[in-house]
Amino acid sequence: MKNVLIVKSTEVEVKPFILDDFICQHETGTQYGSVSKKKIKQLAKEIGLDHTDDQIHFAKKIITAYLAQK
Repeated sequence: MKNVLIVKSTEVEVKPFILDDFICQHETGTQYGSVSKKKIKQLAKEIGLDHTDDQIHFAKKIITAYLAQK
């Protein structure tokens, strides 16, 4: 059997629910590694995308710039 504790409503502390208290504003200790052309080619092959070396080179630049902003 479970024990049940009965309390009066005056004994209960009520606080407003603030969503920001439960949301992490930034990731701590996260570092992004470099993106290689080999990784991009493997990913493109896994999802079945046709690609050229120019497209891989462009994708590498875009991903690297995006991660640098983070």
